[in-house]
Amino acid sequence: MLVRALLLTLALLATTVAAQAPPKFVDALRGDTAIPDSTHPPSLGNAVNNDQRLKRNWDKQPPIVPHRVDGYQIDKNFNKCLDCHAREKTDFSRAIPVSETHYIDRAGKVLDRISTRRYFCMQCHVAQDAVPPLVDNTFRRTDARPAPASR
Repeated sequence: MLVRALLLTLALLATTVAAQAPPKFVDALRGDTAIPDSTHPPSLGNAVNNDQRLKRNWDKQPPIVPHRVDGYQIDKNFNKCLDCHAREKTDFSRAIPVSETHYIDRAGKVLDRISTRRYFCMQCHVAQDAVPPLVDNTFRRTDARPAPASR
């Protein structure tokens, strides 16, 4: 009985001490900042604005935006991207038109306007920025497609 009480007391004491000291973890994104503390994100640089289209890294990757988009209004009332990329405006703007897949709704019906599930461009398409990676990455793009499996 005495041993059980002593073990319970030690466990309670260890829990109390551990709860008082904020844990320190080294995380590639947070550095050595304690979990309860706020981090300070790095300052944003100049976004790439050269209109050079990059190769895609994998099949069906959404294209990366090759120009600045900071300050673009994209909400339920207006989408700045469609000023240039809407199909009816690309003859004048010379921009890449929105893919025909963006005009198909969830049920597979072809619409005469952008589907609401594809309206918020920045969900999938991101602007380029010349920054170093936050974490190490060993991914390598392959330009060769694997041969189809034989039967």
